[in-house]
Amino acid sequence: MGKIKAHQPVKLIVGFIFKEEGTCLKAQASLERRFGRADFQSQALAFIHTGYYEKEFGKGLKRKFISFKKLIAPHTLAKIKIITNQIEKKLSRAGIRRINIDPGYLTLAKLILATTKDYRHRIYLRKGIYAEVTLSYQGKTFCPWEWTFADYKTVEYIDIFNRIRELYAQQIK
Repeated sequence: MGKIKAHQPVKLIVGFIFKEEGTCLKAQASLERRFGRADFQSQALAFIHTGYYEKEFGKGLKRKFISFKKLIAPHTLAKIKIITNQIEKKLSRAGIRRINIDPGYLTLAKLILATTKDYRHRIYLRKGIYAEVTLSYQGKTFCPWEWTFADYKTVEYIDIFNRIRELYAQQIK
């Protein structure tokens, strides 16, 4: 029988999809008030791999990632997803979202994302929130699965997560 032990803290990451930079800055400020300062910010990248959000947000969307210096317990991911949904709602205009906020966490072995959508490869956490292993770490880089979103398979995104992983590795030494 294996010995039960606590999981070490993990690196909180958040991805934003947005059109207006100001909305993204407000969302980030709200998250930093709650989870502490960000220790990594990507550039705003063109979000071109799907038209899924265009009806809601319009064209010319951008994607940005941040990670937080303060590590979290992995079991808090569902609660964090609920918080990010509340921030999305608060930043909405006339009931229409202006930003999509995707929280997740990174370990040395994987990138996990939270979602409200069930699917065959997702695991239920609690309160309508599921988790997905989006990337795994093999051969000195993150690697996608068959279900990984197209944008998360790109070199630009994988480079971002590799850099965040380096920060995390330094923190847990």
